[in-house]
Amino acid sequence: MRCGPGLLSVIWLIVFSGFWCFSSVVAIGAHTLCKRFLGLTRKQQQMCARNPEVMFAVGGGAQVAIKECQEQFKNQRWNCSETPGKKAFGYVFPIGSREAAFAYGIWSAGVTHTITQECSKGKIPNCSCDTTKKGGSESQGWRWGGCSANVDFGVNFAKKFVDAREVEGDARSLMNLHNNRAGRKAVETNVITTCKCHGVSGSCTLRTCWQTLPPFREIGNYLKFRFEEARHVKPVRAKNRKKLALKIKSVNHLKKKKLKPSDLVYLSDSPNYCDYNPELGIHGTVGRQCNKTSNGADGCRILCCGRGYNTVVSVVKRQCECKFHWCCSVTCKVCTERVEEHYCK
Repeated sequence: MRCGPGLLSVIWLIVFSGFWCFSSVVAIGAHTLCKRFLGLTRKQQQMCARNPEVMFAVGGGAQVAIKECQEQFKNQRWNCSETPGKKAFGYVFPIGSREAAFAYGIWSAGVTHTITQECSKGKIPNCSCDTTKKGGSESQGWRWGGCSANVDFGVNFAKKFVDAREVEGDARSLMNLHNNRAGRKAVETNVITTCKCHGVSGSCTLRTCWQTLPPFREIGNYLKFRFEEARHVKPVRAKNRKKLALKIKSVNHLKKKKLKPSDLVYLSDSPNYCDYNPELGIHGTVGRQCNKTSNGADGCRILCCGRGYNTVVSVVKRQCECKFHWCCSVTCKVCTERVEEHYCK
């Protein structure tokens, strides 16, 4: 892919397309680049200036996270439509809801995952495979080898960079920090240990093992589960500082008093995602395609919020009844199919 002629096109590529055109970024200067990297705080700009190569992974992580968020919620009333596009690191959800919790968690996880991945590929200076994974227990038939993912590097950089936004110290800032941590924890928790067997004639007398990252879809699935189990919290004061504690609603919640680092947490109930609300950045569900036969979240009854739906009928032509003739041609008939699509009113 060829680099665009202007600085803004380079910035766009960094944030949304990953890791292209690094030579152009070096040419324009790290300081100039980071000033134009949309939505960064002063501390993040300083980190960017010191680590311009890592910013490719940061931008790629933001892109991966937004795509995964939209995939996980594509059939629900909230379909990740509030994700901020250009202002990925400058956007604040107005309400501290479950959806905000997931968004912060998935962004943090995306940055952690991509930095770790690029580190293992040797694309980040002063970062390589996890050197702590050495040796092992050959007496037990295995040893560390290969290139283990340097998750610690990814976690530490992501923590410093993503958490740098949260300086207010209020309840919402505490919520965001907790969910950022849950995102990083999701990557750590889902690391995979892979092994290769060694021995005569395919035997497995000794295994060499290393740690790898799972596909980001698995991280998204994990955080979606955490979203379903998200914990309602409130700010409390303890030893002259604020912290978050579970907001107990009923006797059934008494069994789950302890808040875990892997939990996604929220302060406020979710808003109404049925109707357009520009102040909250909610697009509503008018015009969304729904499934007439489904009783789930993607069904017209639920997705359209009781407003009903419009049906669009079209005729689609496609090849059918194809036959192979020796030698060597294929003939097909043209079939027509009536297709119905349903859209929320």
